[in-house]
Amino acid sequence: MKEILGLPPVKKTLQKSASFLEYIALLAVVLVIWALVSASGKVSPVVMPPPKTILDTFVSLLRDGTLLKHVWISITRVMHGYCLAAVCGLILGTALGLSPRLNRMTDLIIQVVKPIPPIAWIPLAIVWFGIGEESKTFLIFLGGFFNILINVIDGIRQTDEKLVEVSRSFETPQWKFVSQLIIPSALPSIFTGLRTGLSTCWMCVIAAELVASNTGVGFMIDNARQFGQANKVIVGMIAIGVTGKVMDVIIRAAEKRVMRWR
Repeated sequence: MKEILGLPPVKKTLQKSASFLEYIALLAVVLVIWALVSASGKVSPVVMPPPKTILDTFVSLLRDGTLLKHVWISITRVMHGYCLAAVCGLILGTALGLSPRLNRMTDLIIQVVKPIPPIAWIPLAIVWFGIGEESKTFLIFLGGFFNILINVIDGIRQTDEKLVEVSRSFETPQWKFVSQLIIPSALPSIFTGLRTGLSTCWMCVIAAELVASNTGVGFMIDNARQFGQANKVIVGMIAIGVTGKVMDVIIRAAEKRVMRWR
């Protein structure tokens, strides 16, 4: 009777609505508090512009194309460095995860270089590559590479030993062993590395554009800072967050499509 009346679909819709409200609740609270504090006059609008000013600035920068131009340039830079980091991280990570000897040979240098923040490489990057796109790509690559590399290695090491023993007892060919057992088992960790690597790449591109660039969101933010335009600074920050979120959603969608068995 309930199915005829359509109650289950209604209940499902209500559950989805409740989940969505929970998802945006904290953001809504932050915006309300921000608006109330701005309206109280206790904070200078120059230091912390009200949400309406931010919205007006966002729309204005969209209309004149400034925001889209800088965001697109930053996205292009991120994708260049990120794709290079992903390819190198996946290949090297797989090799190190499968070969204990190779892992021992490289572990020391990886553990020494990995903690160095990509920002610390900026002076050397400028000396080596100049202030062109190569130095930015290098910094972005460093930001994503180690996140991806370490997650790939950890994912391969966490493969179920019983499955490995069974595969070896049946003398499974190496290519089949890697492609049908090792890689699928490591996929959750691999996708975690791809997502965290992307976030780090965004941090690195902004840092690079703050130091040596005349285009990109980082440049837009720094230029606005020099003229005391806090509204444009916040709009740039929001643009980074929204773009990063969209790219993360794309990776999540790819993860769900590839890992349908989960």
